[in-house]
Amino acid sequence: MKTRRQMKIQEIINNQPIHTQEELAERLRKEGFDVTQATVSRDIKEMGLIKVPTSDDDYRYAVPGSAQPLSTPDRLKRRMRETVVTINDSENLIVLRTIPGNAQALASLIDHSNWEEVIGTVAGDDTILLVVKPISAVPQVRGRIAQFME
Repeated sequence: MKTRRQMKIQEIINNQPIHTQEELAERLRKEGFDVTQATVSRDIKEMGLIKVPTSDDDYRYAVPGSAQPLSTPDRLKRRMRETVVTINDSENLIVLRTIPGNAQALASLIDHSNWEEVIGTVAGDDTILLVVKPISAVPQVRGRIAQFME
């Protein structure tokens, strides 16, 4: 039953935007599965589902690697302007502080913006660490971030 349910979850999230666990549970019930929110939560964790940005500035569940998050300069600019609180750097690292709950979404947008100098990001709840290479590119990346925030 669990395997069948998880296959149905994957089918559902691949064919329509599902934004919340409750929405997924309701859709599963309509498909004949007797589930609770706790069951859906466990399935999401076991399946390694992630939330990715949608075009309407919301988030939906996806299988890792199956959907490219939408990333546009305008969206990145707006998200930076709305959420970044401080910028700091040391050596080849830049640290962005955001309002709580926004670091992961912003880091995902940065990751998918293909900035050649940023080799990766690590995000918590309100902090993003950008790893920049080469070190001489740090001022350039900081400048780009500052432009997005204007």
